[in-house]
Amino acid sequence: MKKFLSNYKSTIILLVAIIVGAIVGIIFQEKATILSPFGDLFLNLLLVIIIPLIFLTITTSIAKMKTPKRLGKIMITIVGVFIFTSIIAVLIGFASTYFVKLVEPEDGETIRASLEETTETAEETEVEEEEMSIADRTVNLLTVNDFSKLLSKENIIALLVFSIIFGIAMNKTGEKAKPVVDFLEAANEIVHNVIKIIMYYAPIGLGCYFASLIGSFGASIAVGYLKTFVIYTIVTVVFYFVMYTIYAWMAGGKKGIKAFWKNALSPTLTALATCSSAASIPINIESSKKMGVPDDIAETTIPLGSSFHKDGSIIGSVFKIMFLVCLFGTSVATAGDILGVLGVALLANLLITAVPIGGGTISEMLIISMMGYPVAALPILTIIATIIDPPATMLNVVGDTVSSMMVTRVVDGKDWMEKENQEHE
Repeated sequence: MKKFLSNYKSTIILLVAIIVGAIVGIIFQEKATILSPFGDLFLNLLLVIIIPLIFLTITTSIAKMKTPKRLGKIMITIVGVFIFTSIIAVLIGFASTYFVKLVEPEDGETIRASLEETTETAEETEVEEEEMSIADRTVNLLTVNDFSKLLSKENIIALLVFSIIFGIAMNKTGEKAKPVVDFLEAANEIVHNVIKIIMYYAPIGLGCYFASLIGSFGASIAVGYLKTFVIYTIVTVVFYFVMYTIYAWMAGGKKGIKAFWKNALSPTLTALATCSSAASIPINIESSKKMGVPDDIAETTIPLGSSFHKDGSIIGSVFKIMFLVCLFGTSVATAGDILGVLGVALLANLLITAVPIGGGTISEMLIISMMGYPVAALPILTIIATIIDPPATMLNVVGDTVSSMMVTRVVDGKDWMEKENQEHE
């Protein structure tokens, strides 16, 4: 029992804090939002450290790779694993909603009537959105036109691209780059210690954040949204336990399953409480390493996954699309219709950033424009995104953890867990 408490002390404290926060939110409802600043304080501290953390972890891990061949193999494997798991997620999301009416006909009529009142405003918004093409959005997503903009959490994907290029450049430079590599490694250690200091405040911050979240949205969900939330939560729980167990087995057999579930709780709780893939990066990297994932793979896969790999958001995109399908009576009877839904859900997911607010709007507009729905439907998708955010973020974050194990399996071979254990011994 003492060993158990020692291993899981921090996790138990976080779990108790979140449970207390949930109880406070349920009892006091909207009054619990008074605790929101204490939760925001914790989230802001994490988000401030995210920019240097991403840059330093990715650049140093790439720079330390002994051979470019390993770097290339890791990057190619990451892409392959992300594509594989994303396709699985979108198929499960579609199968979960195809035979279910997320919106009843009478509720749909009411919602459509309310959309008519905002048609003028929606049309103005549509004109503004049409000024930027998908190609332009992609360029703006991957790059910025000023170095200072890389220091903003709004441009995390552009920062990832720059960090990868910078790391590769240091790797190619060789010995001449050693002073820079040493400096960045030292800075990386400092940043990780800063995170440890911030985490002392985690129980208070996460508890208050969760209390405010439950208090704000617990009793304000309409029937259609409530049905969506319930079904999505059930799918999330099943996906979490079943698919991630399968992935862990694929990565390391029975030992992989044991290592994964022994260390998956911390990133799970952090994701549920903060609703931010970016804020969960530090805990997620640490958990992946405890599972036996090598440093270079963990420190590359997790930051990249926070922006480019989101199992929960992909399933959520399918739910958003199918909600509109039920609302507007759109046909999904043919193979072309089904492929359209799956393709839009995957593409929309690629445009979601790692920040908790704002990034989803781009993907929701993409869903609306590509599926041919009125722009006035945007608030409907925003509400869905809000109510499914905690479970979606949980899958996003933990999906990156198990993906790092799968990447290790491909890069280091089927005996990678034994090798890691021997190194630790």
